[in-house]
Amino acid sequence: MAKKRFSCLDDLLDEQQRLVVTDLDTPAKIQAFLDQTPYSPEDRNRCPLSVLRDRQAHCLDGGLFAAAMLRRLGYPPLIIDLLPEPGTDDDHVLAIYRKDGHWGAVAKSNFSGLRYREPIFRTLRELVLSYFEDFFNVNGQKTLRAYTVPLNLSVYDHLNWMGSDKHLTIIEERLYHLRRFPVLTPAMIANLSPVDKLSYEAGMLGSNPDGLYKPGQSH
Repeated sequence: MAKKRFSCLDDLLDEQQRLVVTDLDTPAKIQAFLDQTPYSPEDRNRCPLSVLRDRQAHCLDGGLFAAAMLRRLGYPPLIIDLLPEPGTDDDHVLAIYRKDGHWGAVAKSNFSGLRYREPIFRTLRELVLSYFEDFFNVNGQKTLRAYTVPLNLSVYDHLNWMGSDKHLTIIEERLYHLRRFPVLTPAMIANLSPVDKLSYEAGMLGSNPDGLYKPGQSH
């Protein structure tokens, strides 16, 4: 896809930052950049420019960054939110893209299994379900329950979401009010088994303990 230039971000980059983003010319390279970026446990949202400057990101920051970088490759800047059982876990933001009629995703996560997906999924539901087994909390409970419709971030260009942290809470709050699609029935939920030991250890590999959701604690 043809690369595009977005002055609201590109004009703010210094020479080194411009070299970094220019090198992110595939979704896999965008994911590799996020994988090398430490997970932020801070209660702060970073725009794509701040992610570049600070080299820190949590899942919303990573979703915004990936959406901005995918946009430079010609994809629309789309994100969706994966939603847990209330009070059990964090939600998780994906930057999604469609190639040859199939969906893929780029994401930043504190869990190793909640990151990149190749564009091989025919529907968004298929894509979301590929995260189910890896979407668990520190107690080993499988917590994914729903996902949202895509949010096109271009509608927030007037807020300079790529270059300023100031209005990112507006985007975050919008995610909580999007239409949702459940992924499980009550009967399925009642019959879920805990995460097995090996999958738990694999999912927690490299996680930042300070950024883990603790069920039962205020957030």
